[in-house]
Amino acid sequence: MNAGLSNIMLFCRRKYQLRLHTKDKRGSALAENIKKSIIIMEKKNNKISNGVNLLYFKILQLLDKIRGFVIKCIVKPERSGEHIDKSKLRKKEDNKMTTDEKKEVKTKIVKRSEDFSRWYLDVIAVADLADHAPVKGCMVIKPYGYAIWENIQKVLDGVLKATGHKNAYFPVFIPESFLKREAEHVEGFSPELAVVTHAGGKKLEENLVVRPTSETIIYSSFAKWIHSWRDLPLLINQWCNVVRWEMRPRFFLRTTEFLWQEGHTAHATHAEAQAEATKMIEVYQRFMEDYLAIPVVMGTKSEAEKFAGALRTLTIEGLMQDKKALQCGTSHDLGQNFAKAFSIKFLDKDGSEQYVWQTSWGVSTRLIGALIMVHGDDNGIIIPPRIAPTHVAIVPIWKNDEEKLRTTEVARKLAAAISNLSVVIDDRDLRPVHRYYEWERKGVPLRVEVGPRDVENSQAVLVRRDTGEKVTVSQNELAARIAEMLENIQQNLYNRAKHFLEENTHDAKTWDEFREIVKHQGGFIRAEWCGSAECEAKIKETTKATVRCIPFKEDEKHGICVHCGKASHYRVFFAPSY
Repeated sequence: MNAGLSNIMLFCRRKYQLRLHTKDKRGSALAENIKKSIIIMEKKNNKISNGVNLLYFKILQLLDKIRGFVIKCIVKPERSGEHIDKSKLRKKEDNKMTTDEKKEVKTKIVKRSEDFSRWYLDVIAVADLADHAPVKGCMVIKPYGYAIWENIQKVLDGVLKATGHKNAYFPVFIPESFLKREAEHVEGFSPELAVVTHAGGKKLEENLVVRPTSETIIYSSFAKWIHSWRDLPLLINQWCNVVRWEMRPRFFLRTTEFLWQEGHTAHATHAEAQAEATKMIEVYQRFMEDYLAIPVVMGTKSEAEKFAGALRTLTIEGLMQDKKALQCGTSHDLGQNFAKAFSIKFLDKDGSEQYVWQTSWGVSTRLIGALIMVHGDDNGIIIPPRIAPTHVAIVPIWKNDEEKLRTTEVARKLAAAISNLSVVIDDRDLRPVHRYYEWERKGVPLRVEVGPRDVENSQAVLVRRDTGEKVTVSQNELAARIAEMLENIQQNLYNRAKHFLEENTHDAKTWDEFREIVKHQGGFIRAEWCGSAECEAKIKETTKATVRCIPFKEDEKHGICVHCGKASHYRVFFAPSY
């Protein structure tokens, strides 16, 4: 029988004294009877549960799949005069589920191999990372999900300040005329724009665009701030939200509104701007690999894939477990396109007036999606220790009040010994297994179990989230072993992801090989490309694979294009992508 159905039946039987039997074929219409019966039972207790409707719809969905149920009320033995087996009643009472436990058993994660997209959403739900918003295409980032983003912010903000960048904030509303100053830029973003036409009860004199990116609004300020070579370089970063209207939203990967940081710089020479763009994509690469434990390939975008308004776009690309690529961060060499559009000029050392050279670069909450899809397993998310909101979950185990006091006291002492880490003591009145599951599904790197026997033996059990390995250690050695194990987990996650990337990077010399790899294997495909936009478009149309990047270090010798057979100019990474 369906596992979810069994849980609902268990829930109904224990809380509402209802039993479901598979004797009839009246189908899902009986769900209404279930709802009515539940409401009757609730009214007897002079209350209406907020969970009734949720339970009703859950049962309705299940009955759509498994037909034929009738409902019977369980008559309590003491009311019917039947013989009561006291030992069985005590056993049932001991096993009585709390509200949190009932919620837990109804939660299920589909396997990655069955439905990767569904798995991704299930993982987000059980880890309590995000929720749907009332506005289509938007999401609510819940506290645990936002805690991950805060840690990403904390690390990157420190790196950006260490490299000389300063934080600022610019308006979310941009005059529509600003975007029209750079033709390629407005054309690239036009389908995604959200435009404000009325405010204060009347039509605006000029429409305002809700920030899709901030080049135009920031560069109008740059034009006022920059006058001399002494004002350069100007290195600005902004943490903010942006809005790009999304027709096919997916949590963290594609939403109408998302959070990000965007850097904007101005330089005296093109060489300085190019060096800045390269430096920042390397900063992102190191962050991905050192903190998120995600290996990436790095290179230049094709003309078709580059940022609207840029001379050149640099990118880092990750490979997800469904063997699709994900663009994780970009850095743009903007040349002088925006400088000329916004008249950003300076007097050089010779007293000549020059246009500045500019860059922009950014990463977003999409990195949380990458983290889930690279490291997650069938039990939920796995968060690398260096970015985890919680490093260690300590779970005391007991059977009575005396044991609870002893194990909880030891748990507090152990937490104090690792106070340099983020630690939670889970002493809720739930069965240990349900507490284990919660922290496993939240991806906490290490779990510490402390039971009565562990207290007696001055030990504790460490459980790794990445491998499930259990190790018994002395309480005196716990702090050192945890520090060692967290570093090991971080490295193991990276090594595992690196191995996956390498195992799923293939070489294709012919068009038949290329199509065969896309169809049956997936992953990155290294292949020769002539550089033609027409050829690139045909490859995408036929296979859905796009040019993910042109590596910085290319082979000097090139063969023929994998698609058209003409002379090749690049050896690039192709892949289907998000």
